[in-house]
Formats: sequence, structure tokens, C-alpha cells
Amino acid sequence: MSPTFDQIHPPQRLLMGPGPINADPRVLRALSAPLIGQYDPAMTYYMNETMQLYRGVFETTNDATLLIDGTSRAGIEAVLVSLIQPGERVLVPIFGRFGHLLREIAERCGAEVHTLECEWGQVFRPEQIEAAIREVKPSVLALVQGDTSTTMCQPLEDIGAICRREGVLFYSDATASLAGNPLKTDEWGLDAVTAGLQKCLAGPSGSSPLTLSPRAVEVVHARRHVEAGISSGSDRLAEPGARIRSNYFDLSMVLDYWGELRLNHHTEATSMLYGARECALLLVNEGMDNAIARHALHGQAMVEGLKGLGLALFGDQAHRMNNVSAVMIPDGLDGDGLRRSMLEDFGIEIGTSFGPLHGKVWRLGVMGYNARRDTVLTTLAALEQTLRRGGVKTVAGGGVGAALDFYQEHQRQAANGRANPSAGGQS
Repeated sequence: MSPTFDQIHPPQRLLMGPGPINADPRVLRALSAPLIGQYDPAMTYYMNETMQLYRGVFETTNDATLLIDGTSRAGIEAVLVSLIQPGERVLVPIFGRFGHLLREIAERCGAEVHTLECEWGQVFRPEQIEAAIREVKPSVLALVQGDTSTTMCQPLEDIGAICRREGVLFYSDATASLAGNPLKTDEWGLDAVTAGLQKCLAGPSGSSPLTLSPRAVEVVHARRHVEAGISSGSDRLAEPGARIRSNYFDLSMVLDYWGELRLNHHTEATSMLYGARECALLLVNEGMDNAIARHALHGQAMVEGLKGLGLALFGDQAHRMNNVSAVMIPDGLDGDGLRRSMLEDFGIEIGTSFGPLHGKVWRLGVMGYNARRDTVLTTLAALEQTLRRGGVKTVAGGGVGAALDFYQEHQRQAANGRANPSAGGQS
């Protein structure tokens, strides 16, 4: 007998891990808007609006600012496969899981990959990266900004100038950090940045915003090819460079699709475009500085609450992301069992980590729509009760109380004009 299926009924969850998070209701409403054709003038208008909005999010004037249909990893792969020619040298500094991801993708692109590694929970100094660039002489530097596996945020401010002096293209994966931590694409000299919606942008996974500098676009256009089935013959380069080793992620063709030529490449994921546009609109209307300050405020309140529960923070706190924190799992406690209890008893999801940190830390995210006072306090209250039932001695109300004390002090300082909402996070 065939099984009977019904509509999906997902359980109610408060997603307070390292991502994904609960999408903003306004984004969910945008996702449900009616579909239109990809060449409808309204669609072209929304695509242009989306490009302009994301220039504000990335803090750039780059014309080449658009969406890749796919998760944040799709954006990463599109940039790397389009910028890297087989045999070129690429430098990847690794301070967590996602640096290893950049290395693997660059290797799959045929690059000669060189790495620089530091202990998980730390970041690199600019002079370390500069020395490696001078030694390796890469074509591309691929560097994660915020790595959720360690919660660290790599400072980028000085790296762009180094890359310009050495003739290196500078790419950063800002999936976990964009809109929760400062990222100034033009001011810091970034040539390519990619992100996702499922963290500080308050949306679902499935669309990857990216931006390319004119230098990066020049490299991509030098490898431009037009599919034979849509080519007029006159739209091809006389001497095209090495063809980009992916059709779907070929940014030269994607740029033609989003640009004035509007050459067909794929059918745009209309609903995801609506959602991604709404994510950017919410941030631009809030103001990027205000959004970052909100993440810093509530992220630090979570940290104060975790300390109030007697939990030890992991990593270099001077370089922790505003929006994700990690604590050591108390000795003798079943870390996965506690996470399961949080989910089953309270409907709250928190995370562990990967590789050398798996089973050793919990990661808690305060980002996007969930970067709010009520979500912080609810999570801390549930965590306290779950710890106590697991045999961990905590001060009754210690977590919520410490967070409330922090909020109260912040309000007092704000009233006196001295509030520093970015305390506890670095760019």
C-alpha cells in the first residue's frame, strides 16, 4: 500500500545556533509573492533594485553586485572558479573549517594552493599575511572574514592595501559576518566578497549575494565566453582566455545576464530574489551601522549571560564575531545530550562545532531576526535549566541576571551619551 503524505508541518523552533536562523517574517512574506517571467519589465526592475540595495549592504559602488542562485557556497565557488585559472597560485590563510573549504574549492579549480595556518580560536596579524604573500606570490588571496566554526573574525582593514601593493586579487567569504560586523568593501580594498542570507541577513539559505571590483571584473571578462546557442557571433571575444570551468558558476555569463545585455544564462530563482531583496531592504532601511550595533549589543548580552552561568568562553575574545560565541562544554557533561534536551524541552537549537572542536564547545548565535533581547533572555533561561538538570551547578538566574545587568548598564550609558554597543566584537 502506498504511503499517505500530507503537507509539511515543521515544529516551532528558536534557532540560536551558528546558522541558519529564523527568517524575518517580512522576508517570508516577500518569498510568497507571485511569480513573474524572467524578462518581465518588473523582474528587470527588481533585479536592478536588488543590485543597488546590496551595494549598500556591501558598502561599495561596484556595478558588479548581484546574486548567485544557490547557498553561500555557490557564491564562493562562482568567485573562485571565475577568478582562478588552472595552475595559478592561490594563498589561503586558515583559522577554522571554512578556510579549509576555500582551499578545497581552489584546488578543484586547478590552483596551486598554498596555506597559512594558525590555531583555531586565533586570527592572523596583517604582517603574517603580508610575509606569506611575498613568499608565495599568489594571483588570489582567499580569506574568510568570520569563521563560525571558531567564532573568530579576521581583521581585514589592512589586507587590501597589501594585496594592491603586491598585485594580488583579494577575496573574502563574509557569509557569517556580513551585517553583524563591519565590512567596508571599497574602503578596505576588497576585490570580491560573497555572503549568504541565513545568518545576519535574516533570510533563508538559498541565495548568495556577491560583489566584484572593477579589477576582478576585468579578470573575469578576459575569460568571457558566450554559449553557442545564444551567441550572435559578434558578442564573442576575438581571443578569449581560458574558459571558466563551470557553466552555472561562470561569472562572465552571469554578469551578462544581470547586466545591460540580459543574455540568458539560467532562469532566475524569482522567489529567492524577492527574499534576498527584502533582506537587503531591511538592512539598508535600518542602516548598516545600526544593524552592526544591534548585533554587537545582543551578542555581548549573550556572552555576559554565558559568563553568568559559569561557562568558559572559547577563543580570543578580542577577535570574536559580534554574532556568534562559543563556550567550553563542562567536563563530564554530555554536550550533545544537552543540545538535544534544549531542542526537545524548549524548542531551542544551539550548535556544537567541527573537527578539533567537535564535542568540546557549544556555539550560540545571535543574528539577523534573532538578534533581539527576548531571544537572548529566553535562550539563557532555558540553558540554565538544562545545565542544572544535567548536574551542573549554576547560580539561580545567573545567566538572565547578568544579561539584564548588561542591558541596564547599556541603557544607562546611552542615556548619558556614552554607550558602546560594539563592545566585545572586532572587525
